Amino acid sequence: MSTPEQQSFYEAVGGHETFVRIVDGFYRGVAEDPVLRPMYPEEDLGPAKERLLMFLEQYWGGPTTYSQQRGHPRLRMRHAPFHVNPDARDRWLAHMRAAVDEVGLSPLHEELLWDYLSRAAHAMVNTFERTEIGPGAGARTDIPLTSEN
Repeated sequence: MSTPEQQSFYEAVGGHETFVRIVDGFYRGVAEDPVLRPMYPEEDLGPAKERLLMFLEQYWGGPTTYSQQRGHPRLRMRHAPFHVNPDARDRWLAHMRAAVDEVGLSPLHEELLWDYLSRAAHAMVNTFERTEIGPGAGARTDIPLTSEN
């Protein structure tokens, strides 16, 4: 067993069980979100949950399963096909905030995790088009595309 000075963040916050709780809490919110849910093509959110869990665990010093199965994370590239605007980012952050709060990390661990999650979410923004238009939003013919919008 490692001493506190030798522990990874992953170990210090409770390891696999803590990250499972965060990911489960996050996807409870996503499942009901009308903007984010359509970004997940699988009917079941299970595969997306598994990918996020593997990524977060690896990033924070846990198992390297993500890279073994999927290669380099390439977050921007993997999110490029999706309509990630400030609204989608803010919804993602709101669901993640609720999930992180449920876990009850120490203030230092919570601050470190939240800083990373916030920066990562901001980095994924790839459009400033409204949620109702643009790639991945589906064909909408009821929205006039004029300068008044």
